[in-house]
Amino acid sequence: MFWRLVDTDLALPAYTAACEEAIVLARQKNLVPNTLHLYRRDRPTISLGYFEPVEESINMEAVRRHGIQMVRRMSGGSAIYTDPDQLIYSAVMNKELLPKEPNMIYEVVCSALIRALEFLGLQAEFKPINDVQIGGKKVSGSAQKMEKEVVIQHGTVIMDADFDLMFEVLKTGSKKVRTKQEMTSLSAELGRKVEVGEVKEALIRGFSEIFNATIQKGVLTRFEKKRVEELIRTKYGTEQFTLSR
Repeated sequence: MFWRLVDTDLALPAYTAACEEAIVLARQKNLVPNTLHLYRRDRPTISLGYFEPVEESINMEAVRRHGIQMVRRMSGGSAIYTDPDQLIYSAVMNKELLPKEPNMIYEVVCSALIRALEFLGLQAEFKPINDVQIGGKKVSGSAQKMEKEVVIQHGTVIMDADFDLMFEVLKTGSKKVRTKQEMTSLSAELGRKVEVGEVKEALIRGFSEIFNATIQKGVLTRFEKKRVEELIRTKYGTEQFTLSR
C-alpha cells in the first residue's frame, strides 16, 4: 500500500487548518492516496475544537497579553495550545482501513505513535479515549472527524513545552484539560533536546509499520493548493469563523 507524505513543517495556523481540509476533500475525490501530513505551527496558537465556545475554554486576557493566535480546526474536541515545539501529525485515510467504532480508530492510529516513540527509545501506552502517555503522563492527544468515506485523525506530539504558558491560556476547569503534573514532553523523557527531524522519521516509520504502507514524500496537488487558498480566505483565516461559537 502506498501513502503520500506531505511535510509542511513550520506554517501559519490558518494554513495548517485549511491544508487538512483540502487533503480530506482531495481524498474523498480519489485525487490523492491516503496521506500523512506533518507540520508545526510557526507561532504559539490555540487550536479550538469545531464546536467549542471560546470563552468556556480560553483565558482571553492571557491570549491577548501574550499575542497568541487562535484557529478553529475541522475536528471536535477541546482547545489545545501548540507552538513550534509540538509536531502535529494528520492522517487522512479511507475508512475501509479502519475499525467502524471511532474509539477503536483512535487506538489503531495511536498505535503508530506508540511505535514511533519506541524507535526513539521510549515506552508509551494508549490511554482511552485519545491520548498517548509515557509513565502515566500525556505526551500526545488526538482528535478525529469522519467525512463520508474518509477519516482524518490528527494530534500533537509534544517535543518540548512551555507548560506554564499552556496552562495560563487554557482554562483548566475544562473537562479535557490536564494539569501540568499530568503532562510530559519527549525532551523531558529523553533527558536531551529532541530534534524535530528524528521525531518525523520515527512517525513515518511508525505509520509505515502499523499500516503496512510505503510512505513516500509528495506535494499538494493543484486542486489542494487552490482549496487551501479558498479556505483561508473564506473560513480559517477569518475571525468570524474562529470566534463564532
